[in-house]
Amino acid sequence: MKKILLINGANLNMLGVREPEKYGNKSLVDIENLVISRGKDLDVNVDVWQSNNEGEIVSKIQQAREIYDGILINAGGYTHTSVVIRDAIASVDIPVVEVHMTNTMAREEFRHTSLISGVCIATVAGFGEYSYILALDGLINYLN
Repeated sequence: MKKILLINGANLNMLGVREPEKYGNKSLVDIENLVISRGKDLDVNVDVWQSNNEGEIVSKIQQAREIYDGILINAGGYTHTSVVIRDAIASVDIPVVEVHMTNTMAREEFRHTSLISGVCIATVAGFGEYSYILALDGLINYLN
């Protein structure tokens, strides 16, 4: 059975409360459960994890290399600022898919640059919570 790690970064623990007009009303737990359920449909084990701390995210990515077949990551605002998360992704030999609930290219200009997309196999954005499902489906297709 394939093992996938879903990493959610800074402020994603506030989903359902934070800017519902952009991110919807579902909580992070609701979205994680949606991804876990889809994983079961695909005969894939999905572990979920969230941190607001950049260094913890780096450590989790590094630890994942010996445990997981792939990573889904929504790094939140760290997407646009974190060279160290980018370097952590580049240092592990497993495929990573970048996920965003909103279309970052249709938002503020500073969100138009992703420091991590260049070391990910794909980016899925703009489909709300379904971005996660599309990313999982794509990652499993890639792995197969």
